[in-house]
Amino acid sequence: MSLLNDPRWGEALSHLPDYLGNHVNVSLAALALGLTVSLPLAIATRNRPTPRAILLALASIVQTVPGLALLALFYPLLLLAASLTLAWFGVSFSAFGFLPAMLALALYSMLPVLRNGITGLNGIDPALIEAAKGVGMTPRQSLLMIELPLALPVMMAGVRTAAVWVIGTATLSTPIGQTSLGNYIFAGLQTQNWVFVLFGCFASALLALAVDQLLGLIEQGLRQRNRLRAGLGAIGIAALVAATLVPTTGRSSSGYVVGAKTFAEQYVLSALLRDRLQAAGLSATARSGLGSSVIFEALKAGDIDLYVDYSGTLWANQLHRTDIKPRAELVTELKTALAKDNITLFGELGFENAYALVMPKKRAEALGIRTIADLAAHASTLSIAGDYEFFSRPEWAALQKAYGLRFRAQRQMQPDFMYAAVASGEVDVIAGYTSDGLIAKYDLVALDDPRQAIPPYDAILLLAPKRAGDERLKTALKPLLGKIDITTMREANLRASGNDANSSPDAVAKWLWEKVGRP
Repeated sequence: MSLLNDPRWGEALSHLPDYLGNHVNVSLAALALGLTVSLPLAIATRNRPTPRAILLALASIVQTVPGLALLALFYPLLLLAASLTLAWFGVSFSAFGFLPAMLALALYSMLPVLRNGITGLNGIDPALIEAAKGVGMTPRQSLLMIELPLALPVMMAGVRTAAVWVIGTATLSTPIGQTSLGNYIFAGLQTQNWVFVLFGCFASALLALAVDQLLGLIEQGLRQRNRLRAGLGAIGIAALVAATLVPTTGRSSSGYVVGAKTFAEQYVLSALLRDRLQAAGLSATARSGLGSSVIFEALKAGDIDLYVDYSGTLWANQLHRTDIKPRAELVTELKTALAKDNITLFGELGFENAYALVMPKKRAEALGIRTIADLAAHASTLSIAGDYEFFSRPEWAALQKAYGLRFRAQRQMQPDFMYAAVASGEVDVIAGYTSDGLIAKYDLVALDDPRQAIPPYDAILLLAPKRAGDERLKTALKPLLGKIDITTMREANLRASGNDANSSPDAVAKWLWEKVGRP
């Protein structure tokens, strides 16, 4: 089947109204906020060299921060602000999704608006300003009637640049919970759905080009004093905004939100949970691509209603525990600890997805490596790769402490790419996942952990505080508890790593239910 005839194009198209509408929504709000802040600052500092230099330097520093990092930084800051406003004034707000994305993108938009605003205003012939004074104009009248109209074309060029930057960077807002065209890209990378990746890239590029051309039409109209051209550009922008926002404003926001982290297994499980709720007559949507800490805080705050996590992740990251306990005892203590935050540990799904150090089976046999203890003797000559979180997680620190691991080199990459990398010899060892079907596909072996440095990682279903007493929800989810064994989950993950229509999370979720949903 050729890529052009792939039915996943239709699936991608079905998500477009939601993803595009939300993308335009956050981009428009961020650009409006950026203009509201930047233009007055540009006017106020245009004739003040020291404040102007400081302002431009600060805006330039913001541009040096990677977009994803800037977006992620706003989430904990807003969480702190929300907790403070709740403690002091009894009012809180959501730090999830739209607000952190809008604020970060607004900061990103400021440099071109400031720079072009100041350049445009300072580039006006001083003789014109003197003439305005000569006819008795006040500074305010001179600014509004002479300076701003003359500087507007240059300022519009800055707005065009800011708009393109904001629209492009908004694709990175998916991990903090903001739906955008980046949902295509993040989901596609994690599930190797290249149709989604291409669709997301093309859609984002076309949106940026369309907005740039329409703003360019306004800019040309202002330069040429052509009201018709400027008016057509403004009408085009208004029509584009209306066309993308109307579908999202008409959609009900009620229903359950199922969260998912940033790897294929989570996409499949969130689709399975959503399908089970819908089959029970409940309205449900999936919110995918969320970071580990973001998704837990989102559940705690009620921004999502449920998701699947892993006992070891919560034990180490949320409870900050370093001791290792037997599986049943660990889950019991975890359930008690989560209950203090009114989070319900509803039950276990039946399989474990733990971190494991993985390497090619033949290479391991040749070196006589069966356990991590055996690996430690060879680590100084080997390289290791992990996902974006692994080397900053407590599990890696525990492995280093227990076995004295010191590798020659460390690399980070997308989880699915790690397996191909270790199989091809690009790296020697990876931090893989025990439920991943790619271990068998690439003839790899997961090394034993005799010192039990890594805690149990049972897949558990968590419910938000507001859903603690929701019996309809619990009834819909109960048939899944204890039904998914490790063999079935590995096969599901292997299917999700394919590159055809049957490997989409929705298709794999349907297959998984057929396997585990039989009486």
